[in-house]
Amino acid sequence: MRVAFLGLGAMGYPMAGHLVRAGYNVVVFNRTAEKAARWVSEHGGKSAPTPARAAEGADAVLACVGRDADLRAVTLGEDGAFGAMKKDAVFVDHTTASATIARELAAAAKERGFGFVDAPVSGGEQGAKNGQLTIMCGGSEADYAKAEPVMQAYARQCRRLGEAGSGQLAKMVNQICIAGVVQGLSEGLSFARAAGLDPAAVVEVISKGAAQSWQMENRYETMLAGQFDPGFAVELMRKDLGICFDEAKRNGAELPVARLVDEFYAEVEAMGGKRWDTSSLFARMEKLRREKS
Repeated sequence: MRVAFLGLGAMGYPMAGHLVRAGYNVVVFNRTAEKAARWVSEHGGKSAPTPARAAEGADAVLACVGRDADLRAVTLGEDGAFGAMKKDAVFVDHTTASATIARELAAAAKERGFGFVDAPVSGGEQGAKNGQLTIMCGGSEADYAKAEPVMQAYARQCRRLGEAGSGQLAKMVNQICIAGVVQGLSEGLSFARAAGLDPAAVVEVISKGAAQSWQMENRYETMLAGQFDPGFAVELMRKDLGICFDEAKRNGAELPVARLVDEFYAEVEAMGGKRWDTSSLFARMEKLRREKS
């Protein structure tokens, strides 16, 4: 089975590698050709100079790019993949983008005779490297049935949640929940230090109870050590929260905590933390604590 992968960023690079290991014939495209060449040297497969060339003859075309504009460029733009995809193929979008563009691209794909699945992922760069991503999908049952076996190359869990756009909406829920959890964890760890407790010892106890979370299990040690280089970048989280806020305007949902945490992330960016991991909310809390002491 021939597949194409568009976008070799922190997530796409290892995801495309898992496809090769799963036995697929993979062609990749990346805006920076040198990165595509490096990927080929590491994983095999081939690279193409444009999304269209990568998509030619592919049974499935997968993408993981930055924003709505990037996604539109690799699909509908000049030399975009949609102009070259064959009938009955399926396009799978792993970008965290708006539900609006997912519905737009689903309609464009249907008009051209191939399928579309919006399939944003959760699990971060480490999850991509380990092939343990959670994938939230939107699209028809038939399109999902074509896409799901391919995505299993790097999925821990993969589920269809409804028609086109449903995957993106579910990813918004994911990011809203993460924002509140990380801020709560940051406040708790900072409080523990202010109270003279050993925060690590406290976490060992409370992580066995109702306070447990993925963030607590996987980030508390780096947070306490002031290490914020691994994981999902603050600027990307703010991009995702912006998508949530735009959607909330349309559906009437209230997001007071998410909006507050976004303001806190803006402060982290002002501290120089644009590329820090999202757990760097703790750095902001510690800065406030030191300023008051």
